[in-house]
Amino acid sequence: MIKYADVIIDISHEKVDRAFQYRIPERLLGKLEAGMCVTVPFGRGNTPRRGYVTDITEKCTFDPCKIKEIQDLVPGGVGVEDFQIRLAGWIRRSYGGTMIQALKTVLPARNTVKKVEHKKVLLSLGREEGISLLGECQRKKQAARVRLLRELLSEGELPYELVTGKLMVSPAVIRGLQGMGAVRVEVLQSFRNPVKRQQEVQETEKTLSGEQQAAVERVMKDYDGGDPGTYLLRGITGSGKTEVYIRLAREMVSRGRQVIVLIPEIALTYQTLLRFYRSFGDRVSVLNSTLSAGEKYDQCERARGGEIDVIIGPRSALFVPFPQVGLILMDEEHEASYKSESTPKYHARETAVYLASLHGASVVLGSATPSMEASYRARKGQYRQLFLTRRLTGGSLPRVYTVDLREELKQGNRSIFSRKLQELLADRLEKGQQSMLFINRRGFAGFVSCRACGYVMKCPHCDVSLSQHRGERLVCHYCGYETPNARLCPECGSGYISGFRAGTQQIEERLQALFPAVRILRMDADTTRAKDSHQQILAAFAAGEADVLVGTQMIVKGHDFPNVTLVGVLAADLSLSVGDYRAGERTFQLLTQAAGRAGRGSEPGEVVVQTYQPEHYAITHAAAQDYEGFYQEEILYREMMGYPPAAHMLAVQIYAASEEAGGRLAALLVRQAGEYVDPAQPLARRTVIVGPAPAGIGKVNDIFRFVFYVKDRDYDRLILVKDGLEAWMTQWQSGPRRPQINLQFDFDPMNTL
Repeated sequence: MIKYADVIIDISHEKVDRAFQYRIPERLLGKLEAGMCVTVPFGRGNTPRRGYVTDITEKCTFDPCKIKEIQDLVPGGVGVEDFQIRLAGWIRRSYGGTMIQALKTVLPARNTVKKVEHKKVLLSLGREEGISLLGECQRKKQAARVRLLRELLSEGELPYELVTGKLMVSPAVIRGLQGMGAVRVEVLQSFRNPVKRQQEVQETEKTLSGEQQAAVERVMKDYDGGDPGTYLLRGITGSGKTEVYIRLAREMVSRGRQVIVLIPEIALTYQTLLRFYRSFGDRVSVLNSTLSAGEKYDQCERARGGEIDVIIGPRSALFVPFPQVGLILMDEEHEASYKSESTPKYHARETAVYLASLHGASVVLGSATPSMEASYRARKGQYRQLFLTRRLTGGSLPRVYTVDLREELKQGNRSIFSRKLQELLADRLEKGQQSMLFINRRGFAGFVSCRACGYVMKCPHCDVSLSQHRGERLVCHYCGYETPNARLCPECGSGYISGFRAGTQQIEERLQALFPAVRILRMDADTTRAKDSHQQILAAFAAGEADVLVGTQMIVKGHDFPNVTLVGVLAADLSLSVGDYRAGERTFQLLTQAAGRAGRGSEPGEVVVQTYQPEHYAITHAAAQDYEGFYQEEILYREMMGYPPAAHMLAVQIYAASEEAGGRLAALLVRQAGEYVDPAQPLARRTVIVGPAPAGIGKVNDIFRFVFYVKDRDYDRLILVKDGLEAWMTQWQSGPRRPQINLQFDFDPMNTL
């Protein structure tokens, strides 16, 4: 019987964003399954292309005479499982892009990698025969054979690396003895394990508080009753959310199910992994961008084969091929890093909920400062709410001081440290306690400008200023362009050109000048480029090797250092100055999370928030640790302006090599989107289009960027707009001499373009 396969071609192009049908050759009948990676002839020239089989059928939907035949299975190609195909289809529909882009998203490892081989050399002869052969080799003065046989007669077997290394026996000598039947080489294959074996002993279960126990019982009762759901676990900083995660994971593993633990930052992997390792040992692993291709592949194979029960990592860990997912835990669910910045621009929160529905699993979203979306859905009854209202240590939340930097300047303090912060830093150094200083930027300086004419040093390829770094170099943080620092202004020739210094390196230098004996660790994008650098810095700080940890956002998210009793937030309102509807929410969350790092041990904590806008509602509510008050103010603003979560928003992003062509196409796309606006609808229910306009950063790496927004309360209606624009764009690009323009979609964007 002739069978056919539907194949998605591995080309990320809108024109081929559908399955193509191929005949299955007889030699592959019974071998080929949906999800397998194959090579097929494609296009007029029958160019061999990779593809993924999405379905196998006996029905031919085209002229059988024109159907081409699959060439072969891809050796070493990783297949896609059925649930991954369904998940990719949902991502494609919900977020845009092509099906192959969605398939690649759900494949953490796309190529097989050889397993790690461990060889050992064993003696094949009996003891008497071995001694006889040793004597013969001694008489013939075969020194290498003598060394190897003597050790094998003593030990029985030896690691291959030891034989060729310390014993200095060449592979040729080993092969010669193998040919004589004197020795044999055994090869053992094993998976790579990126988790270094921890020294801590496996800990016993901790006694949970009443609130923690109630949260665990609610989730498991619903699950065991056949009613798994999505839960919002709102717990103040230090209330023990991680203990709830661990207990829930234990319960699920005891039921034979697997657990995915999502964290927003690679920097959080170390502490989270350590706590889970104490409970699950080698049955827990990690998956993140610092792993090699071999390590990623092996973790997927370990998960598929049942060697691990728990995987920890950022959003990509969501796609580990566990056969029976029972629970997805999403820590710090409010973090923007859960939203992908590349097509398809999926959000891990919604994707986790859909993935859980495929497996019949539960989802727990945890945060001290939940996203507006999660809180809104919980209040609408879409998520079930759980609360942790008390700190495990029994202590209170830290005392917060809000310092008005305008007043500091009036009183003659031009330092980046307020007098209050200097006083408390000196106190902590005297007491031997630790402090953390947080600023929402990196590098040595924000930008370099001329005080005479106002000229700002900008990247020639991007519409952004260059940042000054140590070593007298200017760096673009968008495309990586570097140039030496300017001595004279390129515009007017003045020597009054210098950096606006408010970066992490500058804080480190000023702190060292203020307290010469202070021990400082710095953690930002520049100090964490090397593999395991996050872990090394955090481990050193946890071990008391530094008095102060200076860093960007990555130091204030989820870390638990009991000896930290002071947190200083420098330039707290920097994130309020961006033109973004989420600016208030992001500022409130950052400040609340930063404050939560202080006083997590037995000593009380204090926080100094330095700001030029002490009256802003995001700052006043963060200082009071008042989430409810902030939510009520923020949701009124969102409802009034039609922003998520009160409504949904689709950002249509246009990237063009020509500014003129990009602007012209943006206008055409807006006109096309206008087809979906119904003037008869009440204004509150009507689709609204905002723009088009050049992006906030109009050019990056010589590519011009334009954007417009479509707002509607109905998400499915925005999907219709996206589908319509994709279809129109495909037709437009098929015209003669069309410029190369890239179109991307971002639903409910975390950042405005």
